[in-house]
Formats: sequence, structure tokens, C-alpha cells
Amino acid sequence: MDIAYDVRVWKILTYKGKRKTTHTVRWAVGGKAYRQPHATYALADAFRSELVSAMRRGEAFSLTTGRPVSHRSGASAVNWYDFAIQFCDAQWRRTSGNNRKTVAKVLMATTIALLRTSPNGFKAVDVRTALREWAFNTRRRQDAPSHVVTILKWVERNTLSMAAWEDPAKVDEILHTVGTKLDGTAVAASSAKRSRRVLNVAMEHAVKHSVLRSNPLPKGRGAAPKTSSAVDKRSLLNRSQASRLLGWVRRRPRGGRKLHAFFATMYYAGPRPEEAVAMSVLDVHLPDEGDEDQWGELLLHTARPEVGKQWTDTGEVHDERGLKGRASDDTRVVPCRPALTKILREHIRAEELKPGDRLFQGEGGGMLAGSVIRRAWRTARLKVLSDEEFASPLGKRVYDLRHTCLTNWLNDGVPPAQVAEWAGNSVPVLLATYARCISGQLSDLKKRIEAGGDLPEAPAAG
Repeated sequence: MDIAYDVRVWKILTYKGKRKTTHTVRWAVGGKAYRQPHATYALADAFRSELVSAMRRGEAFSLTTGRPVSHRSGASAVNWYDFAIQFCDAQWRRTSGNNRKTVAKVLMATTIALLRTSPNGFKAVDVRTALREWAFNTRRRQDAPSHVVTILKWVERNTLSMAAWEDPAKVDEILHTVGTKLDGTAVAASSAKRSRRVLNVAMEHAVKHSVLRSNPLPKGRGAAPKTSSAVDKRSLLNRSQASRLLGWVRRRPRGGRKLHAFFATMYYAGPRPEEAVAMSVLDVHLPDEGDEDQWGELLLHTARPEVGKQWTDTGEVHDERGLKGRASDDTRVVPCRPALTKILREHIRAEELKPGDRLFQGEGGGMLAGSVIRRAWRTARLKVLSDEEFASPLGKRVYDLRHTCLTNWLNDGVPPAQVAEWAGNSVPVLLATYARCISGQLSDLKKRIEAGGDLPEAPAAG
């Protein structure tokens, strides 16, 4: 039974702290203690009076929330699994493939935390796969194989109602589960924050559809883990390291020259990987070979992130999106320095590419696969760097080539507003991300500070 009539209400506990005073109502239902803090004594007294009145009327109290059943929202009538399916479908229509995948992972972890019992009849990994890959995938759910359908029916029968979100202790337990890996260690702060963001949208959806009265997720300072967007300076490559890595890739027997052009584009022009793989030959504007000015331009207008064919509307591995943080039809022009002009000209000629072809092609002229890119880069690091450098963050991700490019632009004195325009960032995001990496300007800045002069000598005491 979810209700009890054994209720005791104690007097209000007042705590005077350094910053504020808190008035807490304390009561017990069926021997289980509950607390509800309030900012003023009047609010606490009003809430306590409601509890006492319900107790005197002989009203049943919920063991989940500790409140009188008359206080219940519509949450107890809604199964979490059913709500999660409905929320997933509502989000699917307006989100990208990567977002769909993230939502599915968060809903999967949350559903595991809201099961009444452990899945003794199934393997835990099979339950997680069924939830992530089928239940919370709008496009695939109807095609789930029979063994997956069996698992999902069990999950539906054994999932708590939305009333669980009205119990602060249960909310804390859910957040802990979502923020913990299978091995018991905490997930990265950025992952925890991303999960909180998804759950916050889900709770607002529940409030909007009158399933919950208010968003139950804790708010305020300390509610979400702190994250930093700043680039780790140790991940940046110097010119010698970049040259050796790109040189090794170029000498790679299979597809080395093609991948060399791709990595060189990221190092010299700083596109995101999903922007680089989406470029066509028409997006590369190069000067004639005999021109004195060998600066060209790269036109970026599309991103093709690799998310998996089960998450895209088209069934392709790569989703098709506009540029990050911009309108769907917006474009971005990035300068192509002479060194990159030479590399791309040779690449287009060697691959015999036509104007409408993809600039960087995979097997059979298809999209360049992320696995190929990552494997080539990891092998280059393994072959070129020392054991200590390989184990360090130095150039660990392909994305670090973009970080290195943007940092070089800033260190070479390009105004932040111009770098932000080329990079497709806002100026505040650019500075927050790369401020720690700017170097080489300290001596000039010191001279400017000294040029302002020191305080004059104080007159001697008379």
C-alpha cells in the first residue's frame, strides 16, 4: 500500500544561520520522517496547519511524498515509462540525431533508477540496450524484435509512477544513478550537466502537461556540477609536433594523402570535423597557380556529424545540419593560407575531383568515416610521439587541431572578433575557451603597463 493513516506532526523547527533563517515543518507518516523547509514562519505555519487539518479529518497520507492524498498531483496515475516514451516522441521531431541519442541515454539511465525490482529474468545489459536502442528511439520502436518487446513489457509493468519525482530523496537517488558509471565512478562533469539539462526539459514537459505541479529537480548553487569550457593548454600542438604528425599521415600507405589534406585543413583553417567532411570542391575558392597572392577562401555552410543511422531521419550514418549556433542557411567564410592552398590544390588534382564532388571522400566516394579519421590520427600519435607525449593530452583528439588553429590565430594578434567570426563562435565563448592558451604577448603587455608610470616619490617628512 502507498498510503498510511499513522501520522504525527511536530512543532516548527527554526534555524538561524549566518545568511538566512529557515523554518522547517517536520512530520512522520507510517514511521517515516519528512521535512519541508520554508523561508518564513508564516509559510511554515500555514503548511503545518494543512497537515494537521488533514490528519484530524482522518485523511490518508502518501508514503511516497508524505503529503495528504488530496495534495497529490496527477503523477500517481502516470507511469514513468509511458511518460518517458511520450516525452521522447515529442523531442524527436525537433532535435538533431546527436540530441536524440543523448536523450535516449539519459532516459535509459533514469528508467533503470525507477524500476521497482532488478531485472532478474534478463541480463542488465539487455535491458539497457532495449531501452536505449529501441524504446527511446521513435523511428525504430515499432520494429523491435520479439525478445526486446518482452523486456520492454516487463519494464513497463515494473516502473514506478511519476509520483516518485515528488519524493526529494528519490530525486536525489535518481540523479546519483544518472551521474554514475557502471563501475561506480562518477561521470564527467560535462556529461552530468548534459544529463541534468535533459531531465530538466523532461520535468518542464511534465509540468506543462499537468503531470507534476512543479519541477522537482534541485536548483540554486551546487545543484549542478561545475564545468569549464576552457581548453587544456597541454592538448595544443606546436609547429614541430604538428608537422611531424601530418608528415607521418601523408606517408601512410592507404589514403594517407587524402587524410593529410583533411588534417591540414583543420590545422590551418580550424573547421569542426563535421564541417570539414561536409565540404565540396565548390566550397574551396583557390587562386590561379601563377597568381602572386596565394591566399584563398573556404566556404562553410553545412555540418555532417556522425551519429548512427538509427538516429537520423534519412537512415544515413551522418546527420545533415546547419552550422552550429547559426541559422540553417547561414554560411561562414574562412581564409585559406598559401600553405593550405598548395595542399588542397594538389589534393584536388591527385584525386581528380570535379566541382560537385565531396572534398574529402571515403571508400567509394562516400562520406569520410569518423572511425577512419580517428584511427589514422591515433596511429600517427602512437608512431610519432614519445611514450610520455602519447599518454598525455597532447593532440589526443582530432578536435585539438581546431583548438591549435584558433589559439595560433589569437597568439598571432588576430583580433578576437575576427577569430570568432572565422571559427563560428561568439566572442565571449571564444575568450572563455582560449583565454588560458594565449601566450607570447606578455613582454609587450608589461611594457605597456610600465609606460603608464609609477607613483611619484613621496616628499620627505619635514
